Amino acid sequence: MKKLFIIFAAFISALIFAPCVSAGGDAHGDGKLDPKEIIFEHLGDGYGWEVPFNHHKRIPLPVIVFGSDGLHVFSSSRITDGKDYVDGNTTFRLAGKDSDFKGKVIEIVDGGEVKPFDISITKNVCGIFIAVIIVAGLMLWLRGYVRKHGYKAPRKGLGFLELLVDFIYGSVIKSTLGVKSSKFAPYLLTVFFFIFVMNLLGLIVIFPGGANLTGNIAVTLVLAVLTFMVTNLFGTRHYWKEIFWPEVPLWLKFPLPIMPAIEIFGMFTKPAALTVRLFANMMGGHMIVIVLTLLIFIFAAVSPVAGGATTVISVLFSIFMLLIDVLVSFIQAYVFTMLSTIFISLAQVDEEHHGEAKKHDDQLEISTQTK
Repeated sequence: MKKLFIIFAAFISALIFAPCVSAGGDAHGDGKLDPKEIIFEHLGDGYGWEVPFNHHKRIPLPVIVFGSDGLHVFSSSRITDGKDYVDGNTTFRLAGKDSDFKGKVIEIVDGGEVKPFDISITKNVCGIFIAVIIVAGLMLWLRGYVRKHGYKAPRKGLGFLELLVDFIYGSVIKSTLGVKSSKFAPYLLTVFFFIFVMNLLGLIVIFPGGANLTGNIAVTLVLAVLTFMVTNLFGTRHYWKEIFWPEVPLWLKFPLPIMPAIEIFGMFTKPAALTVRLFANMMGGHMIVIVLTLLIFIFAAVSPVAGGATTVISVLFSIFMLLIDVLVSFIQAYVFTMLSTIFISLAQVDEEHHGEAKKHDDQLEISTQTK
């Protein structure tokens, strides 16, 4: 068991250090370590996928841009290492660190830089495609088993997958939405597994992992907007009535619409909270692991002894943080799904149920005053 743990620790530390070892000594091509540059390079997007143990080589991805003379499609390998790619009468290159379009594909027009309309398959986009394929494959696998074996309990990996589905549906969706759970369960279960898979892929350094998907605020914003759309497009009449004409004293609604303004503002703060919560937690976890790794090179530059001692501590803490991040990946997917379910349920309350709830509260208040 101890040998297995040592092998696992060595493997994990190798994966952790692989990108930083190669990037650490040549952050700017001058042999100097730039922690800020390394952190943002690993957490950001790119037109290629880093090859393990050789950070200077990347798996090329397709670049798709609309330049001044139309559509251009080419491999990102044509513009790496400062090379220019000439397609017809148009020249493209990857913007340098001093450019206003740092790290983006630019078009050279009359000696100046112009950013074309870019719909390239970047690392994050490719990572999303991979996550979609994995989630779809897992769900089709489970569906095939259920169709073949009915309600017979599966084992091993498929049993764990069924356990997750049953847990999310029973404890979150069904208990919150009740009879309307079947209407929104497909979306909410998809959101949970999609976020969970993206979180786990972000913890894997080598391909097909390594893309910091949920640490990208654009990805979390799209997920939050989807919840916002589902919540409001399927909202009941009573939900919209409570927003534009809530049951509060008239002076709070007329002539100044104080409460309607607050309710409308609240509609947009909910997706904002979903966006920032998921983004900040996942970005923070990735950043901690990278910073712990960079401490080795920072202290090694001061003293070999300090570098050796820091290596042991950083490896142990990095492994610990990766294990914690696995748990955080599940928790953040669960919290996002739970909050989405609550927001949807608040928009599904109709007049009848609201009246019964209000009547129950009034009776409880009268009973309390009587006592």
